[in-house]
Amino acid sequence: MEFTTDYENRTAAVADLFTATFTATAGAQEGALIGKLVRRLMAETPEEDIRVFLAVDDGVLVGGIFFSRLSYERDTRAVFVLGPVAVATERQRRGIGQELIAYGLERLRREGMDIAVTYGDPDFYGRIGFKAITQADIPAPFALQYPEGWLGLSLTDTAAAPMGQTPLAGAAHCVAALDDPVFW
Repeated sequence: MEFTTDYENRTAAVADLFTATFTATAGAQEGALIGKLVRRLMAETPEEDIRVFLAVDDGVLVGGIFFSRLSYERDTRAVFVLGPVAVATERQRRGIGQELIAYGLERLRREGMDIAVTYGDPDFYGRIGFKAITQADIPAPFALQYPEGWLGLSLTDTAAAPMGQTPLAGAAHCVAALDDPVFW
């Protein structure tokens, strides 16, 4: 298994992976929605605001994760939101997603990023180190449908409350592709 950041040469395969994975787990409508989201993330998001990590096994794309920037009006800390995440359905439950996320988080740490957040299953993401957070500590760009799924992880020793420092200040802004309440 190889992890890579080279998505520019695989945009169609990446979109197909996410579409197929979300179609299999959540239906055709969700698959189409997430497929469109990843296409927009790859095509429209400035390079400094996106990180894409892929898992490739014997030349075959088997997993992918996206991190995109969240900015806060009155805070300079570097925050990235994890999502979406996909592992080919026939390769799930083998730890590929967790390994890929750990790899991505380590790369963000090495780049000097401060905080990673995600919006998802607390049990799954808790195994990787994410903890429950509140919007008072780290505001989301939109009202959350499932506030219990708002999770954060400090990428430094003192990056964010409740993980060690003051709450993030100001309204949150996400990248254009995620700027829709349907994703929150």
